[in-house]
Amino acid sequence: MSWRTIVVSPHLDDAVMSVAGVLSRSEGPAVIVTVLGGVPAEGHSAWDRLSGFASAEETVRERRAEDARACEILGVDQVVLEYPDVPARALRLRGLEDFLAEHVTGETQVLLPMGIGNADHEAVRDQALDALGGLDAARPQIYADLPYASVVREWGADSAAEALAAKPPVRTLAERHRIRPEPRIRLEEDEWALKRRAVLSYASQLAPLACDYGEFLAMPGPLQHELVWTVSPRDA
Repeated sequence: MSWRTIVVSPHLDDAVMSVAGVLSRSEGPAVIVTVLGGVPAEGHSAWDRLSGFASAEETVRERRAEDARACEILGVDQVVLEYPDVPARALRLRGLEDFLAEHVTGETQVLLPMGIGNADHEAVRDQALDALGGLDAARPQIYADLPYASVVREWGADSAAEALAAKPPVRTLAERHRIRPEPRIRLEEDEWALKRRAVLSYASQLAPLACDYGEFLAMPGPLQHELVWTVSPRDA
């Protein structure tokens, strides 16, 4: 399969929460590849219990089904890797490396998570960037992780990228690469309606997220805005 856009999603909702609007505006076939989509050996987490699941197997089965519904709504393909949802720094993500090596060309738009609010996202980003560095690939883009990035007061304004620049994941990336924020995306009403439908597919995650991020599904609200940076080598 040849995809024009590849979005790397650490978990089974990150890409849709963060860049559904970007995906709806992209041209050609697109895919969301979720990295930490397997069953952890040590059982289900406190977050999974908070989400109402009775076992790790049930968690993965139901969350994959939620993700499949969201991808269908957005009209994108779903790929789920079998890495367990454990700290990603401890994993060598060879499956992700192999996927990118097989499917990325010089024409492919690749979007990776920034890592704001979640160390696993940052670990996935770094390993993906290392893998892309050895390929004939277009410059990747990095997306602001939602709803985590929306905690800055400036979220939704043109100054959001500047406010996020002080966050450790952004700062450490800027030390190794040139990063340039693209103009922020504000979803129009029809785009937001599509994104909202997709996000609502993740029914198990909505109540726990609302405990931390309040009315994150409001309109206007934090998910109505999206932000990406373009990354290039420092010596470019």
